[in-house]
Amino acid sequence: MTLGRIAFLGSGETSLAGGRIFESLARQLPSPLRISILETPAGFELNASLVAGRVGEFLKNRLGNYQPLIDLIPARKKGTDLSPDHPEILKPLLKANMIFMGPGSPTYAVRQLHDSLAWEIVKARHRQGATLVFASAATISVGAWVLPVYEIFKAGEDVHARPGLDFFRDFGLDLSFIPHWNNAEGGVDLDTSRCFVGMERFDLWRSMLPQQNVILGLDEHSGVILDFEKKACEVHGVSSVTVLHAEGTGIYPAGANCLFNELGGFTAPEPLDRGIRPEVWQMVLASERDEAENPPAQVMGFLKLREAARARKDFTESDRLREAILGHGWEVRDTPEGQRLVRLP
Repeated sequence: MTLGRIAFLGSGETSLAGGRIFESLARQLPSPLRISILETPAGFELNASLVAGRVGEFLKNRLGNYQPLIDLIPARKKGTDLSPDHPEILKPLLKANMIFMGPGSPTYAVRQLHDSLAWEIVKARHRQGATLVFASAATISVGAWVLPVYEIFKAGEDVHARPGLDFFRDFGLDLSFIPHWNNAEGGVDLDTSRCFVGMERFDLWRSMLPQQNVILGLDEHSGVILDFEKKACEVHGVSSVTVLHAEGTGIYPAGANCLFNELGGFTAPEPLDRGIRPEVWQMVLASERDEAENPPAQVMGFLKLREAARARKDFTESDRLREAILGHGWEVRDTPEGQRLVRLP
């Protein structure tokens, strides 16, 4: 099975540039397009559902041609009814073929997702072909090392590094990520580049990391898509992506590619479930088998509506519903015994 693609956005997930990245990803996914939006990075905020909901509404409109099924996953805080360890809340993740995390606090996201069921499912779904999209705070949290932006920039803590979710450890890569790389909101008086902390504090933070760590700096309204089949990073958006490693610096403008070997010694996990709890891997596999054998509720709803349309001889509506069912990966066959659904290969 091909590993899913992963996109990192420097900012602007609901901007024109962000929309183009989402569409590029959606174009290569099978129908139906099922998007899960994890609320975790903003789970400490009173309006966490609104933060995720705005992204959901944007994707519903921007990807309208793909008729996306969008679920908000309120996995906000461990030890509560809305925990990232709550199996019922996480059910949509098991069938999602695109998973998004975005704004909030990087350190909060790490605290809530580390060793959680939600994070294990995200990793397992990626290895089964799902596309992952990270923006803003989530981009930082996924790396080997976290820049504690709020703690340094807002609360005045000394510059320090914290361990991240380290998604790429199982791939042999030591990667960290910094969005808002070229931010200039501070104008001429205040350096707000490097995700608002400025170059001086960023350089100090970087000096605390292991020498082998590679940093991807993502300009605003720009992003990178990691394609595991091509073993290449595709740069999208309006500006560029910067790669910092011990040997030097590489800058890749929009439209350029850089190979995985420029990020370190990439190796695909072997076996695929390496680093994932066996019970979680089996849970995700079982959900995938169930999906292949049993039509989802939405398809069954379309089938029932089509039966009613045919009964009243509304064949235009019947044909429309047949196409909608086809778009979800199932074919309707009319037999003497009635309608029959067949899963498309």
